[in-house]
Amino acid sequence: MWKYILKRFLLMFPTLLGVAVLTFFLLRIVPGDVVEARYAGGQGQFVDQKVMAMERAKLGLDQPLWKQFVDWMWGLARFDLGLSMWTGAPITQEIKLRFALSLQVAIMASIVATLLAIPLGIVAALRQDTWVDYAVRVFSIAGLATPSFWLGIIMILGFLIIFRWLPPMVYTPFWVDPWQNLAQLIWPALAVGYRYSAVATRMTRSAMLEVLREDYIRTARAKGLWTKLILTRHALKNALLPVVTVIGLEFAFLLGGLVVTEQVFNLNGLGLLFVEAIARRDYTLTQALVLLVSSAFIVVNFLMDVMYAWLDPRIRYR
Repeated sequence: MWKYILKRFLLMFPTLLGVAVLTFFLLRIVPGDVVEARYAGGQGQFVDQKVMAMERAKLGLDQPLWKQFVDWMWGLARFDLGLSMWTGAPITQEIKLRFALSLQVAIMASIVATLLAIPLGIVAALRQDTWVDYAVRVFSIAGLATPSFWLGIIMILGFLIIFRWLPPMVYTPFWVDPWQNLAQLIWPALAVGYRYSAVATRMTRSAMLEVLREDYIRTARAKGLWTKLILTRHALKNALLPVVTVIGLEFAFLLGGLVVTEQVFNLNGLGLLFVEAIARRDYTLTQALVLLVSSAFIVVNFLMDVMYAWLDPRIRYR
């Protein structure tokens, strides 16, 4: 088991290195840079070229690409993400508060999606082709067809028209005021969680139907085991493997992929910061954000690999 975990852990580092190399050089291929975006709205023809050259020198953009890459990697080795080319502030400060917000929304939305998906998927599989199964399938298909930002708009309009109340629009950290924090973030978490529970619900239903047709499940039923025991000890563990994959990947995506939903609920998270950094050609901030989200995907994949080994002993035995 420990050899399996160590092998998966060591594979994370070459993956992160590959992401860093691709991110750095692909950003430089795109025409324009932060100096043009700042002084001439992306054009640069109406600004003295000497001034722009001086600004590029201050930011280190006049150096060869290999030198810029080595400097960036040396900073990463010292856990120094550098300074934002647009604001001049440390990138850790730019990301810190926004990351806490996006991480909390992602965790809450994943909890909502899990609490909805697994029970509904199990019930739909056990009551296949009954009205319960049809109701769950309609519920999940509606979630697939409903964008989370549109659902958020409907929720806000409903609160305003029916209850004459709006969720707080100013972010309050959880450690400052837990009630105020939850009163604001529970609604985007519900909107996003319902949207992403739809995929996991259908995956749970399909996996459970496949497992329930296996020979060992029929044997357990023939021996007279309780249905609850068959589900929890035999069926659910095997059916959860694809479901864990879906929920884990959705969680990693939620960290930086909720740009529109964040705007609906007036949340200044990583998604909006991503868009601003790319629009401003802020290389250092964009590189840090891509590396952060990529790290989240890689860590989640590592945790899923460990969970696979826990759910299915055959994996760790191999």
